[in-house]
Amino acid sequence: MNYDLITAGAGLAGCCASVSAARLGLKVLLIERYGFAGGMATAGLVNPFMPYSTYDENNEPVTVNNAGLFLEILDRLAKRNGLIDDYHINRDNVWGGSEIKHETRHTFNEEILKIVLDEVLDEAGVEVLYHSQVYKVEKDGRMLKSVSTAGKSGVIMHKAGFFIDATGDADLCSLAGCGIEIGRDDGKCQPMTLCFRIGNIDTTVSRGIISDKKARDMINERYKKAQKSGHITNKRENVLMFPNVSNGTIHLNSTRVIGMNALDQYDLTKAEKEARKQAMELVDFFRENIPGFENCILSQMAPQIGIRESRRIKGLYRLSERDLIECRKFNDSIARGCYPVDIHNPDGSGTRITEIPPGEYYTIPYRSIVPKDMDNMLIAGRPISSSHEAHSAVRVMPICANMGEAAGVAAAVSVMDKKPNSDIDVEKMHQILEESGAVF
Repeated sequence: MNYDLITAGAGLAGCCASVSAARLGLKVLLIERYGFAGGMATAGLVNPFMPYSTYDENNEPVTVNNAGLFLEILDRLAKRNGLIDDYHINRDNVWGGSEIKHETRHTFNEEILKIVLDEVLDEAGVEVLYHSQVYKVEKDGRMLKSVSTAGKSGVIMHKAGFFIDATGDADLCSLAGCGIEIGRDDGKCQPMTLCFRIGNIDTTVSRGIISDKKARDMINERYKKAQKSGHITNKRENVLMFPNVSNGTIHLNSTRVIGMNALDQYDLTKAEKEARKQAMELVDFFRENIPGFENCILSQMAPQIGIRESRRIKGLYRLSERDLIECRKFNDSIARGCYPVDIHNPDGSGTRITEIPPGEYYTIPYRSIVPKDMDNMLIAGRPISSSHEAHSAVRVMPICANMGEAAGVAAAVSVMDKKPNSDIDVEKMHQILEESGAVF
């Protein structure tokens, strides 16, 4: 069957790209390897959403930077009780430490998100094909003609006039022979992390422990002792915890698998096994060392390990760390961001964070989602054209959602005006994005 647009990958970037294009009248096919949408938000249990608002010197939110379809998804989650809003203040400060305020509408229910994304896609008229892996392409010069998927029905060829790669690893771009970069200058990438949950915690403790600095300091002090004694083999320097929608449960983003290639299925297999081992070590650590966790259990692990970094395309513009730190505003901007440069050490312990100035934001240019090598393809999500350092900031889901929405609009403009991706009417794209409530 022929389509106007085929999107590979149904993470937030791919979903937003497909919906925005379909709402503009394109016939869209969205291909996803899992049986549900959401990408890292659902398959990777990456939770909560990272900050999407600009803060002032008093740490108060000033401007929402990631709006449009992303906010629509949040609203739909809220209507289905798929968000929690009450963790921003530690009301039961059982540890006696200081309280930390957090922005609300970040922690979400992944199962509700799957339902919400199905609804948004269906309402827009996007044809979705789950349980399908893109593995081969056909092209003619600088034009991609088709993608083939493998699944239970065998091999199926799908044709389209335009394509968006939202696979997270630039799989489609790689299959099409586009220029790519991997990791930092020496080829090393940020570590992989398997997210998991610990349940059956004393409810009073689970509510208070996240926002209490004294409690977190105590946990990290005991964690480091466990590392020194050999009971913890994880190289991560501290324990990273977040609230969860379920009472008596905390979410951990604390495993760290280094030296593995996310583009090699043999390494991925080793990484999954290593991460599960680290998760169990942390459960045992909490049960044996932290008050309130005496009866805790490993309640959930993500279906797949989380991948921070793999391929990045070589695009018309390579976004740099300087662009972000100096908060550059591009004329062809498609999205904003306020998340800091956040580099987890590829070699082991340590995380480098470089904050964005208070009250400011950076922008992402359209040229960074345009591959140099193809005329009818865009990239949406973390593999955009950027440096290793810039990638560490723009990889988070609210920003990826906005990049996806803009990619879908740009694809529609390209198809409607019959112009290549490098020559679309940027003003028309901006007008459509503005009308949909996006900010850029």
